[in-house]
Amino acid sequence: MKRSIVLKLFLLTTTLCLAILASIYVGQTVFFKQFYINKKVADVQESLKTFEQAYASSYKDVQAIQRLEQEYYRQHNTWVTTLDHLGNINYAQDVAIEVKLSPDNVSPFSNQTLIIPLYGFLNIEELNEGSFLRTGAMVTIQGITKDKAAVVPYRLGIEWGKVTFENNQIAKKEHELIPKFQDRETSLKAFPSIYLFGTITKTHLPVKNETPRLLYTNLVFMDRIKEFQANLLLSPEKMKLTAPWTYLVEKNDIKYQLFVHPIQNKDGKPEYIFAMTSLQPVDEAISMIKEYYVYLILFVLLLILLSSFYYSKQIARPLLRINHTTKKIASLDFSEKIPIVSKDEIGDLSHNINMLSDRLHSYIEQLQQDIEKEKQLEHTRKEFISGVSHELKTPLSVIQSCLSILKDGVASHKKDYYFEAMENEVKKMDMLIVDMLELAKYESGTYKMKMEQFPLDTVITQTCEKLRSGMESKQLKLHTDLVPANVVANQLRIEQVLVNFLTNAIRYTPEHETIIISSMEEKDMVKVCIENKGAHIQEEHLKKIWDRFYRAESSRHRLTGGIGLGLAISKKILEMHDVPYGAYNTEEGVMFYFYLNKEA
Repeated sequence: MKRSIVLKLFLLTTTLCLAILASIYVGQTVFFKQFYINKKVADVQESLKTFEQAYASSYKDVQAIQRLEQEYYRQHNTWVTTLDHLGNINYAQDVAIEVKLSPDNVSPFSNQTLIIPLYGFLNIEELNEGSFLRTGAMVTIQGITKDKAAVVPYRLGIEWGKVTFENNQIAKKEHELIPKFQDRETSLKAFPSIYLFGTITKTHLPVKNETPRLLYTNLVFMDRIKEFQANLLLSPEKMKLTAPWTYLVEKNDIKYQLFVHPIQNKDGKPEYIFAMTSLQPVDEAISMIKEYYVYLILFVLLLILLSSFYYSKQIARPLLRINHTTKKIASLDFSEKIPIVSKDEIGDLSHNINMLSDRLHSYIEQLQQDIEKEKQLEHTRKEFISGVSHELKTPLSVIQSCLSILKDGVASHKKDYYFEAMENEVKKMDMLIVDMLELAKYESGTYKMKMEQFPLDTVITQTCEKLRSGMESKQLKLHTDLVPANVVANQLRIEQVLVNFLTNAIRYTPEHETIIISSMEEKDMVKVCIENKGAHIQEEHLKKIWDRFYRAESSRHRLTGGIGLGLAISKKILEMHDVPYGAYNTEEGVMFYFYLNKEA
């Protein structure tokens, strides 16, 4: 089944737009999330290099480092801090207790003062209610030893266990590792735990109505720091970091990206830049996009359908126009042209089709003209043969009769009369053949009229002089009223027209009557009028007098009306000049007229 190009373009455009819309939707809901994460990771990693430089320049300046952490969060919406080689937060003495260890503790911890950061045991809200952490309280400490000279507390018992706190991440590791081993010695190697005892000598707790350090307010961030510390202390073979490390965690259905950059401080000791950024904004954005696309797709789908239909109609309109016009050209109708409204390939195609149409039209017209000329020539030949054969019958019959009489010797005393009669018939036959050949030449369409400039009034006067003897033989009066004017025409043929018109006027004007010849200027033309008095032509004959062999007199006899070719020849000559002509009855006779173009 034939499909409209508008439908094809509509389906193609709609499918393309829907594919683009689907690509955007998939890209924003699927690939955009990963792109956002990759971009976020790259930006944070790049900014951490700047943070590292700023941290190095602010080394041991607690206030400057805390401002640096806050400024970094404000700019990148990312929490950041630095950890020492044991995974402790640097400069965390603002929330800590000082414990004087008893002399009974194992070496080298006896009689030492141990500063224990509290962020690993209590969150900021619990610290605000930490009245139980008072000076003089007895403390039992369970910790992990590192390098035999350092300890990381992970469980505290206040006042002989009345209140107990623990670092949940290290405690979790303890429960995972210890049951795997059967004897205590192997267990202690895997989990180097130690018990210490002492008394709280000083507390550093948050002051009410003061803003705490920023990182303490994010419990997830603090929990990830404790988790990293537990892995660093208890799974050191997995935490030998020599390059920046990133990993993804999820908490409460929210994803976070963590960054760990190993560095060295100015003392040459290893430290870590620890940062965390939330990926919740992209999840929320993707969720909103999915809900938003439900409405957007409906609107865009309607817009796509309308715009695709309009676009298809606009694109197909010139093609449909071209198709319509070429169908007409195929049926040889060249009347319609394709409007050129664009300067692209369709505009070029329209222009070329118009040119092809014009050329085909001109060629076909030329061919039709040639065919018409051939038909006209054939028609002229047939009429010529028919006319000559018809007109020659009478003179040949007369000549045959005269020859028979002369041969039989009848009326020998009229021999000269019969010879004169035969001579007159031969002259008439010669005149008939000459006129027929001349008329055939004009009607063939091959004769080209050569134009020239000449004074019309002079030519009319000369023609009248040539025919004056014919007028005098009938005692006719001639009146002329001529204006001096130069015309553009073929002088010889116009003289022939004047001779035919005047001869016709002389033939049909009664004796002693008048012939009037006048000329007058009308705009760019000159009108010539020849009026003969005393005779009229019946109205039904006025249009036929220009036909060949037609005689206007009632007898229509060749002896009184001529051979009937003069006006036919004049008609062809005037038509080849492309000027008006005609004849009509006046009150006193008949008026013949024709126009000629004036000299420019």
